[in-house]
Amino acid sequence: MTGTARPSTAHRVGVVAVAGTALSGLLAAGLLAPSATAGPPEHTPTPAPHSPVTALQQELDALVRDDGYPGALAAVSDVHGRVRDLTAGVGDLATGAPVPRDGQVRIASNTKTFTATVVLQLVGEGRVGLDEPVETYLPGLVRGEGIDGRQITVRQLLQHTSGIPDYDELLVPEWLASGLTRFYEPHDALALGLSRPALFPPGTDFEYSNTNYTLAGLVVQQVTGRPVGEEITRRIIEPLGLRATYWPGEGEQEIRGRHPHTYFPLDRENPLPVDPGTPLTDVTDQDVSMGWAAGALVSSPRDLLRFDQALVDGELLTPDLLAEMQDTVPADGTVLRGQEEYGLGLQTYTLSCGGVAWGHGGDIPGAHTRNAVTSDGRGAVVVVTGEPTTEEQAVRLEETIDTAICG
Repeated sequence: MTGTARPSTAHRVGVVAVAGTALSGLLAAGLLAPSATAGPPEHTPTPAPHSPVTALQQELDALVRDDGYPGALAAVSDVHGRVRDLTAGVGDLATGAPVPRDGQVRIASNTKTFTATVVLQLVGEGRVGLDEPVETYLPGLVRGEGIDGRQITVRQLLQHTSGIPDYDELLVPEWLASGLTRFYEPHDALALGLSRPALFPPGTDFEYSNTNYTLAGLVVQQVTGRPVGEEITRRIIEPLGLRATYWPGEGEQEIRGRHPHTYFPLDRENPLPVDPGTPLTDVTDQDVSMGWAAGALVSSPRDLLRFDQALVDGELLTPDLLAEMQDTVPADGTVLRGQEEYGLGLQTYTLSCGGVAWGHGGDIPGAHTRNAVTSDGRGAVVVVTGEPTTEEQAVRLEETIDTAICG
């Protein structure tokens, strides 16, 4: 691990703060308003489990029972390569249909790991330099107050040390007001990110920003001459046989395969701050173009688990490039509890049973994903189909990953 960036001084609530392409920072920034009703029921302790699978099922049941998520689904693997699919709650509040095992969901910021992997493959091919200025690939594009693409490297984009602000704060309110149906070109989001002053000089700090990955996607397109979604598909999705994973087409709002419905307390007239007391709206159908290379992908728990394991096992990157990806900087307030380091689109997760797991996580209205894997084959992906509205709920969701891996 490297100490090239000093720890961020802006501590944020873990889950909601980093993972989401749509909701990053809303809870921590006070944009999720406190409910006018009493708080959630006290979290019921679960019996001591006999295996990680049993423990995780108990945790999923507790998330639905105590924290009010409509449904939850997961995939968990052990050191022998066995993968189990788990569900809890209902997949459709209107019909009471069960949550489909290994159903498709929007994986939001987990897309960043796919994008970073493609960039690193291009590095391996000699077509991109990690420490080359962004200006080399996108001449004249990255300019703003204190922002200059001649001073920002590709590595700094992937590691969120560029100092470029996130576009979410400006874009999310209008996206929510549109009912999550507005279409955005990548340059729409980029313009919003570049309209604000730099957060710090490049390479001196860490601040999670979706704008970084919009630029990374544009670098991929400039170098390859093909859409970033096409590159992710041909370089990762197809070789790994990820049949439930895809990049949505332009204007595509429905999920193609079996999936749970997802829900969000949406008030289109007053979208922010989000009030947990607002009745839930079915937000399964969304236009996720606002996430693009930072958050557009649809996948399933098994597919995402397969991708994470393939990445950490070296199936997608050479050892030297994987080492670059896992060379981390301090990243205060990241996605998972105990996760304090960020590499190139990949984060560390400190396990209670010892050692470190690698993953990312992703938040989008109605779907919150937590995922991490170890080098010995253990791993898990957990998805809930509603919103964590308190820090305590966010922490409990994070802790399911430790439960799944450690028991």
